[in-house]
Amino acid sequence: MIYVILRRVVSTIPTLLMVITASFFLMRFAPGGPFTLEHPLPPEVMANLMKTYKLDLPLWQQYIHYLFNALRGDFGPSFVYKGSSVYELITSGLSYSFILGAWALLIGVAGGIVVGTIAALNHNRLPDYGPMLVSTIGITIPNFVIGPLLILLFSIKLGWLPAGGWGTGGVYNLILPIITLALPQIAIYARLVRGSMIEALHSDHIRTVTAYGLPQYVIVIVHALRGALLPAVSYMGPSAAALLTGSVVVETIYSVPGIGRYFVIGALNRDYTLVMGTVILIATLVIVFNLLVDVLYSVLDPRGRYD
Repeated sequence: MIYVILRRVVSTIPTLLMVITASFFLMRFAPGGPFTLEHPLPPEVMANLMKTYKLDLPLWQQYIHYLFNALRGDFGPSFVYKGSSVYELITSGLSYSFILGAWALLIGVAGGIVVGTIAALNHNRLPDYGPMLVSTIGITIPNFVIGPLLILLFSIKLGWLPAGGWGTGGVYNLILPIITLALPQIAIYARLVRGSMIEALHSDHIRTVTAYGLPQYVIVIVHALRGALLPAVSYMGPSAAALLTGSVVVETIYSVPGIGRYFVIGALNRDYTLVMGTVILIATLVIVFNLLVDVLYSVLDPRGRYD
């Protein structure tokens, strides 16, 4: 298993390199630039800026220069946030996004497993139809609709929770953005677990342990749930990376100073280094979480283990 993990880690290097290369050249080929303003700067000022940030070099030299610096953890200065490096901006915003994402992922996975299991145990009955109907609605309604509705109900109408802002990071400031992030995840995990749980409950080994007279909760939790979690575990990798790196919409709605807003601001203002830094972070997290999912998958399903 250790050898397989090491081999997977080595194989991720070309993947990350391709992501960096594609992102770098796509950003450069996009119209406009970091210093393209409504009123153009004087030519001598523009020349000094291009020289300062090494944008006057040929494109291939810029790429090599950025790649070597990125390998050392230096993502360069931000073009928009003067006096701040990309590393400082990412580390400052990642803590906020990580707290929201971790809670949303935990609630989404736990809630989805519970709802999906209850629906599967009551297949084709009211406890199945109700949660699945709500799950379908939860999947189809986007965050930019759920967020304002929650603010309208709990902040404006009832006055129970703040409408936005991080504040001191207390629980009252986090409830609404966490719920907004977690609701679609609960719906997705519930449908995944329901389908796989129904299949697991009709498998041969479940019939065998049922014939042995084991209690229902032992059959469901110990035997059926282990196999039913496999589709949910497969989805957990990309969803964890997306949640932990922040949701652009949710952070914007609730004025959370997370990493998502840096990506949007960087893209709109052609802040090459800031966009590249966030892309590298997201790609790295996706690779890491997919590796962890593969390990967890082999633990849950012995058939997926490597010799």
